[in-house]
Amino acid sequence: MLATVLTVLTVVAVLLAVLLAVLVTGLLGYRGLQRTRNARLMRIDNPAGIDEQGFVRIGGIEQWISIRGEDLANPVMFEIHGGPGSSHSIFGPRTRSWEEHFTIVRWDMRGAGKTFGRSGPEGQGEMSFTRLYEDALEVTRYARERLGTDRVLLVASSLGSVFGLRLARSHPELYSAYVGTDQNILDAGRDTSVHAALLARLRAAGKHEDAAVAEEMGHDPGRWTAEQRAAYDKLTVASDPLTLDTLKKVVLRSLWFSPLHSLRELGHYFTGMKFSGRFTPALAAFDDRADGTRFALPFFIFQGDADVITPAERARRFFDDVEAPVKEFALIENASHFASFRHPDRFLHLMLTRVRPVVTADGAAAA
Repeated sequence: MLATVLTVLTVVAVLLAVLLAVLVTGLLGYRGLQRTRNARLMRIDNPAGIDEQGFVRIGGIEQWISIRGEDLANPVMFEIHGGPGSSHSIFGPRTRSWEEHFTIVRWDMRGAGKTFGRSGPEGQGEMSFTRLYEDALEVTRYARERLGTDRVLLVASSLGSVFGLRLARSHPELYSAYVGTDQNILDAGRDTSVHAALLARLRAAGKHEDAAVAEEMGHDPGRWTAEQRAAYDKLTVASDPLTLDTLKKVVLRSLWFSPLHSLRELGHYFTGMKFSGRFTPALAAFDDRADGTRFALPFFIFQGDADVITPAERARRFFDDVEAPVKEFALIENASHFASFRHPDRFLHLMLTRVRPVVTADGAAAA
């Protein structure tokens, strides 16, 4: 009897192993098909265009830079990604239409994505806001020289917008305009509205234990440990259905089907995000209003109307205080964080109708 049971269990184990292998093979096969389709979508055949991807020595280390566009006569757009460590290189297929109107420079910061994968944690050098800021300036100058343009359009997202505001304020000679999306406004911990909104969402959902954890942490990120920061971020995402849906359908799906990322590089992506978090505690003392609200270049903010991570109301209050030659604020409807990637068509429409006329030669003269 025991032998019979062992035989049956062995057969079941073998069948489960075969089933698991079939499921994994099918999943990887489907991923391969989607990556092939996306690679085909991203192909640039126009002789007037450009498709360069590789490593450039920036700040003393090899850092990944992509330059893509259908026509080199188009305005140059330099993107600064968020995170920490949340590279935008995964969104190429979603933003393919942008490349018909802009030459897009994408950069994996030190500690992020392919730059992290190139030389691992030991090869990233200094991980500080100042070091990454200087890297961003160096990438800007590299793009200007490589593409033969005096100024580039600066588009900064989420954590990248912390760099973006400071670059735009201090170096208007390098940038034709500033566009912030998922705009992050830092105020040295004075604004408690985001924390209060999280508590309200958790309590309304009956998640009183999670609410107690968030309440005990307090609203000031400067007092959190790295573990508390990670826990707070998870609670924020999980407490909002639209944010969670965007993370699954836009971010994770883009990463899984990215034609630029192997399975090994998917691991680098997540490991890099965790590694990059080491420089963010210092940002808790930053104060954007104290640094100044006067910008000597056109200034735009395009924000998700339902963003619970960097709320539109907070970005709007800062925008209202901004002095700039041209400034515009617009909401992207039904969008949480990652608004430009959830609705790339709407973001492109704003870029074409509000920004491109200002940064092109005729539009700049008219403005």
